[in-house]
Amino acid sequence: MDNGASSYRRYLNGDPEAFDLIVKEYFDPLVLFLNRYTHSPEASEEIALDVFAWVDVHKGRYDFSVSLKTFLYMLGRSRALSWLRKKRPPTVPLSEVADLPSPEPTPEEALLRQERHRALHQALASLPEPQQTALHLVYFEALTPEEAAVVLKKTRKQVYNLLYRGKLALRTFLGKDGIL
Repeated sequence: MDNGASSYRRYLNGDPEAFDLIVKEYFDPLVLFLNRYTHSPEASEEIALDVFAWVDVHKGRYDFSVSLKTFLYMLGRSRALSWLRKKRPPTVPLSEVADLPSPEPTPEEALLRQERHRALHQALASLPEPQQTALHLVYFEALTPEEAAVVLKKTRKQVYNLLYRGKLALRTFLGKDGIL
């Protein structure tokens, strides 16, 4: 899909279905990313809709210098931070959120997988917020460290440092509990 750029070019040339493809491709990942800031699925969806509405209204603002996914995440992050400044909702620690059941062939494997997920989420929750966000963008959203640097408004070196320190802390935490 050319990181969404080809669909966006088609949209600029008058193809309305191209914008639908962009929304279909990036809406759910953007909502999940925004939820890390807002801790509210409803607010995350509202902010994501606002991002896509802004892109629709301001057609010429995307300049193709970064991938469309990075551009959408930058807009979303900015709006999520503005939302947090205006209204800071109560948050629930990640360790209190129930894991979704995953389909596994045997109950023992399902239990082991849930324990690993829980340990990983607890370990991630113990990290400072910048490290959590950098790890999430690179490993869960499949952004490159350079794209994550643009989203986080940090230098590439700072993102690499956040990733290194976050992985080191996770390795220490998970190794200490015998998970690895």
